[in-house]
Amino acid sequence: MQEKEVLLTAEGLAKLEKELEHLKTVRRREVAARIKQALEFGDISENSEYDDAKNEQAFIEGRILQLEKMLRHARIIEEAEGPTDVVTLGARVRLKDLQFGDEVEYQVVGSAEADPFNNRISNESPVGQAIMGKRPGTIVEVKAPAGVLKYEILEVTR
Repeated sequence: MQEKEVLLTAEGLAKLEKELEHLKTVRRREVAARIKQALEFGDISENSEYDDAKNEQAFIEGRILQLEKMLRHARIIEEAEGPTDVVTLGARVRLKDLQFGDEVEYQVVGSAEADPFNNRISNESPVGQAIMGKRPGTIVEVKAPAGVLKYEILEVTR
């Protein structure tokens, strides 16, 4: 089975590499120290500090494996991929909600970097799918649990 390509901006790649390095060097050491300290308390069968530390260790090791896999399958998206007036990965897009008149601006990124709270949406999200390949002036419809949302693409920048 072929692994899914992970699309990242250069900034996203650096962020994941930094997180991986931090987990491997700092967090592993911290958890190992917590486990050692918890073992000094004696009987581990009823030792909640030991259980918590082992659970944290498992989480950290799982995240390390996840990050390594993502980085192995990463493809860097260039900020200027494709035509400059078409929504592509890496583009910044200003949208107008046609129901409420609100304007929002997003950067379209791969799913690994999506962070809606920081205006970074995935190309695989409903809004991302609807706007990919479109030009300013286009009206798109997005199916959402609350109904169909309509947006007008106002501007595409790099």
